[in-house]
Amino acid sequence: MSYENILSEFSNGITTITVNRPSKLNALNKVTIEELHTAFAEADKSKDTKVIIITGSGKKAFVAGADISEFADFNIKEGGRLAAKGQEILFDFVENLSTPVIAAVNGFALGGGLELAMACHFRVASINAKMGLPEVSLGVIPGYGGTQRLPQLVGKGRAMEMVMTAGMIDSNLALSYGLVNHVIEQEELIPLAEKIASKIMRNSSVAISEAIKAVNANYKYGTDGYKTEIEGFGNCFGTEDFKEGTTAFLEKRKANFPGKQD
Repeated sequence: MSYENILSEFSNGITTITVNRPSKLNALNKVTIEELHTAFAEADKSKDTKVIIITGSGKKAFVAGADISEFADFNIKEGGRLAAKGQEILFDFVENLSTPVIAAVNGFALGGGLELAMACHFRVASINAKMGLPEVSLGVIPGYGGTQRLPQLVGKGRAMEMVMTAGMIDSNLALSYGLVNHVIEQEELIPLAEKIASKIMRNSSVAISEAIKAVNANYKYGTDGYKTEIEGFGNCFGTEDFKEGTTAFLEKRKANFPGKQD
């Protein structure tokens, strides 16, 4: 499928999605958000895709925020609808995908860009990455989950400081905060993401899907994460992956998992 503002490429079990608006520092506009939804949905449905990597084109930016020109004249209702739809079709959607999603953060990840990275299951960053939520400097707050996911990742106090100051942090500080898992030179960023993806792909896609549900349940209001874990654990016992994994262990060989199941 061809897109206007993104690229989606598949190779060796990995779908790499690239936000491709370098002249706008890969800022998210309405079309890009909708295209990202479609690309993520297609990759998640594909039985061949075991891991998704999301990154930005060029060396300057992962995603440098939302396209402010699209909503500068919005009223209260329009602003609310903008946040609600964006969260539904992209940010919450990505967080709850059954396929693991790695954000490879190259350069600026600001506003909606950082919110997109935080919606992914985890993040790796290039040494030149800069991250922040500058929304209050524009008279608005983060609207794509930033006020919720940032405290989950870095703690309330650090999140409050980042939001209130509207400042950026560098990759090493992001690493010390736990906002990213690894920091590496820019030319090694995608190879690192692919190396981690290859480790993930050795394991059961079905079990990983259940693990994603269980971990996410801990952060959902009114959801019993322990109950979700128990249900997911039980569900695994009815899968071909469980049969293969346990049999391989007992036979002292590497498991050959069937892959995604309907």
